[in-house]
Formats: sequence, structure tokens, C-alpha cells
Amino acid sequence: MPPFTSVAAYTPPGVGMLAVGIVTEVFGPHGATLPGFDFALCTDRPGRVPTDLGVPLTITHDLDRLASADLVIALPWADFRTPPAPAVLDALSAAHERGSLVAAHCVGVFALAAAGLLDGRRATTHWRFARLLADRHPEVTVEPDALYIDEGRVTTGAGAAAGFDLCLHLLRREHGAATANAVARDLVLPAHRDGGQAQYLAAPAPESAGDERLAGVLAWARENLHQPLPVAELARRALMSKRSFARRFTAATGTTPHAWLRNLRLSAAEELLETTDLPVEEIARRVGYGSAAVLREQFVRRRGVPPRSYRRTFTNAP
Repeated sequence: MPPFTSVAAYTPPGVGMLAVGIVTEVFGPHGATLPGFDFALCTDRPGRVPTDLGVPLTITHDLDRLASADLVIALPWADFRTPPAPAVLDALSAAHERGSLVAAHCVGVFALAAAGLLDGRRATTHWRFARLLADRHPEVTVEPDALYIDEGRVTTGAGAAAGFDLCLHLLRREHGAATANAVARDLVLPAHRDGGQAQYLAAPAPESAGDERLAGVLAWARENLHQPLPVAELARRALMSKRSFARRFTAATGTTPHAWLRNLRLSAAEELLETTDLPVEEIARRVGYGSAAVLREQFVRRRGVPPRSYRRTFTNAP
């Protein structure tokens, strides 16, 4: 199927304003250089819809908008413990049966579960409500530590700001890394976050000179992907021991230095494959892999396809 071009977000009474802002920012206009989407909020009864902040939204589209959208997103709402009306569940199910992509994050996932769209699938939600989701819907395999879970035409995300991760993932999957990265830059967001929700459960590391040094080292690494970048070198630049650097790095990012670098290299390779005609051998060199064979092995393992197949997906290259 071609990438989605129309997006409809179901906006129930009591909708979370943060979630409305996330989908509007990601799928709203970003200038002439990026693809535009036919985006709309819709609800059960158009008009003034209350939100979790007490500030009402005026929404003009009803549930019929879900019937024409390529991507349907169920937004979280305050009274999620009460299932949506049958008409809403029918509309979500009909969209899925028609072939639309269906997604939700945070407690919006409860709407997809109530519609039966998560039966037999893995899903995530806000860690605080993962047990409730699992208890209410034992046919769903709940993974509370994931930022998002992609099950093909059904995708779920964790709580609050993880809605950005979910939306950027869908952009990357359907429209390519270059588009997702450009939207993330426009929103001043990381294009991809490693790690799971567990990184948010502990108290954040206190601000210190060490944190500033770590941020500087990460920025330097991004600009020098063509180099080997062993952890010992990163630690040296941060003026830390290798063990202290690894511990502080994991506390700050939720992942290991090796995993962070690997994802950074693969994301850079994706963008070069989409936006340049460089040979795969040159791309491998620029992102820090010793050969095209090493890049191919990592690409197949982490992205599921070899680099040349990925390039054909997002370009007209032979």
C-alpha cells in the first residue's frame, strides 16, 4: 500500500490536550519541502468538546472522517476506564477492516483494546495503567516497558510524550527517515529514542558539570560517525572512567553507548540511502562501518531488509 496521506485523530470528550498537540504538530504543515497531510480531528458529536485541561476544543468533523483516513489515531481521554460508545468502536473496527493503519498511545490504547483490535497482539500503554490493560484484556500481550510496539497495521505507544515517538516512527516507516528526521528537527525533538519506559521511572540524574560534558561528547560523536568511536575514547573526552561513563550514559539515555551508536549509524545510513546516490560502500564509510558487508549485516538484522532494498523502497533507484 502507498504511504498514508490522510490522518484522522479521534478526539473523545475529556481528551488530553498534550495528545492533541502532539498529533497536530507532527501531522500539521511543516513547509513546502515536506509532505503535507490531510489532517483532521473528529469526535462523536461535532461542536465544543471538553478537554482534560478544562479548555474546550471546537471540532467540526464527526466519526465519518474515520472512514476516509489512511491513518486513524485514537487519542487518550480522562474517562478511559469507561469504554467508548459502540459507534466509536464500530468506526475504529471498520477503519481497520478497510485497511487503514490504526494507532494509539497512552490510555488511548484502551479504545483499540475495547474494539478488539489488539486481540492476539502485543501492545503497550502508559506504565501506570499497563496492569489495568492486561487485567481487562487478557487476550492482549501487554509490554509495559516499550516506548511503542509496531504490529503492522496496528501500532501502540507509551504514555504522554511517547506519542511523539509513535508518530515519528509511523512517519519513518511509511515516508522514510529523511522525512521523519526533518519533522523532528522542525519540532526540536530527537528523531528516535532508544530504551523503554523504565528510563523514566527513576529520578533523573542531577544537573552537573558531568552532564554538560556528556552532552558535549554526544554532540561530538554525532559529527564524527565516520570514526570508530570506541567507548574508551568517548569516556576520555567526557573526562570519566569507562565504567563511570557507561553508568552515566545509561542513566541519561536509557540505553548503552554501543546501542546508541549503532542506532545513530543506522539512522544516518537510512537518510543517506534516501537522499543521495552514494554507493553503499561510501555510505558505510561515512557512518563508521568498516565495509558495505558490515553495514548490510547490521541493516538486515535491525531494519529487516538490505540497504539496497531499503533505498528502492523510498526512491526510484534501480
